[in-house]
Amino acid sequence: MKIAVAMSGGVDSSAAAVMLKEEGHELVGFTMQLWDQRRGINVDENGDPLPSRCCSLDDVYDARRVAGRLEIPFYVLNLEKDFERDVVEPFVASYLSGETPIPCVACNSRLKFASLDKMAVSLGCDKVATGHYARVVYDEGADRYRLFRATNHWKDQTYFLWELTQEQLSRAHFPLGEMQKEDVREIARGVDAVTAEKQESQEICFVPDGKYSEFIDRYLEHEGRPMPEEGDIVNSRGETIGHHTGIHRYTIGQRRGLGIAHEKPLYVTQIERLKNQIIVGDDTDLDANAMIAKGVNWIAFDAPSKPVRARVKIRYRHEPFPATIVVLPDGSARIVFDEPQRAVTPGQATIFYDIDGGDEVIGGGWIVGKDDE
Repeated sequence: MKIAVAMSGGVDSSAAAVMLKEEGHELVGFTMQLWDQRRGINVDENGDPLPSRCCSLDDVYDARRVAGRLEIPFYVLNLEKDFERDVVEPFVASYLSGETPIPCVACNSRLKFASLDKMAVSLGCDKVATGHYARVVYDEGADRYRLFRATNHWKDQTYFLWELTQEQLSRAHFPLGEMQKEDVREIARGVDAVTAEKQESQEICFVPDGKYSEFIDRYLEHEGRPMPEEGDIVNSRGETIGHHTGIHRYTIGQRRGLGIAHEKPLYVTQIERLKNQIIVGDDTDLDANAMIAKGVNWIAFDAPSKPVRARVKIRYRHEPFPATIVVLPDGSARIVFDEPQRAVTPGQATIFYDIDGGDEVIGGGWIVGKDDE
């Protein structure tokens, strides 16, 4: 089988390439150049470049070196303009609208897999392989591709893959779906010691220091756009009790950094973009009985006409919980929780798993907000 393999220069993609090579497949290696490091946006307070986890020159060099040792063709895809248009710009706009986005989902489905699919087809490749921890199985009876969590649940990355279409899943191949991390490192050591020992980053790749609001400030300044305005922090009664420095600096559930002295801890419970307000309340105000999700993608079956029972996750490191999902006339979904959930956050992704405790991904969507009416 001829396979296009995405090679980031990290341990996971390097191990995936090694495994596929040892299985006898014909490989073509690709690295995606996503973020222009020369723009001077990712700098610290002294103006010095921040260490990058987004296809830096070192990462490209490491990927090329692994491809060379495996003796496979290697190409670099320049996707900088697409990445900024499809990932960075929506990320900035989402924060400025009062949401807390997770750009890795859109990056995978709308950029990486879409671009690799197109390149793979042009080169006659049958599959597109990546170093994601996930599993894809073809159900012949249903004529459908199904997505499952990795056997290593702690490393599982299906949260970032729920938006993949049936066409994309038909070509997706995840060699690490049943692997443990240390075994993956051992495989990578066999071909390149440097990539095998690379540390992982939990941050968004184009914001390596994790300071999202500061990245947005630098991005807006670089683009010559107006900076977010300051505004009021109000309580549930609409009384002004403080001032904020821009709604992009706050997220649902935030307690620290509000600058308000109060007898009880206060939490951000809502962000009102149109009024430019941060609304705060007690801990109990964060609880939600239901929420709305848009942009829902159903993987296990077509959009259901009846309510579906599922286990639902509302953030990456969140334990899935039982809920009932009802598809609304516009294609969005109302998710009713069996028990109230804390800090439902607009802009985050939600993913639906098999209600019976299995690993199958039923589908997913984008959180609009809680809906307790």
